[in-house]
Amino acid sequence: MEEKKGLIKEFKEFIMRGNVMDLAVGVIIGGAFGAIVTGLVDNIIQPLINSIGGAGVAGVIKLPWVDYSAVDEETAATLVINYGAFISAIINFLIIALVIFLMVKAINKASSLGKKKEEEVEEEPTTKVCPFCKSEIAIDATRCPHCTSEIDEETEE
Repeated sequence: MEEKKGLIKEFKEFIMRGNVMDLAVGVIIGGAFGAIVTGLVDNIIQPLINSIGGAGVAGVIKLPWVDYSAVDEETAATLVINYGAFISAIINFLIIALVIFLMVKAINKASSLGKKKEEEVEEEPTTKVCPFCKSEIAIDATRCPHCTSEIDEETEE
């Protein structure tokens, strides 16, 4: 039972992370946006495409080997090539892909603006080299701990 409580606790922590919540919001908004685009394509763009079809049922191609007088209307509707619906699906995809591309581009630009360019700050040296034994010593040392030579300002230069 102890293991289950740990698993549930881990799952709660996972769910409450910011990136999981952001993903959930993105999926919900994406679904709503998809419905809007589908409505646009199905109700405005597809009728325009179907009007190109000419006589008969626009936006579909009737199959020449099917005797449509021998079948009912519902079956006849399934025995056609519905190019209008296919073109609508392609347009639907392209609109959603374009909007997602623009959103990602805007987010990337906004995140790059938020990051300040880090200038390389040159730190002051904390060590120097002993002029006698060439060992690295503290910058404020007056005597080398390795060779015990006295180091003064004149010797350093």
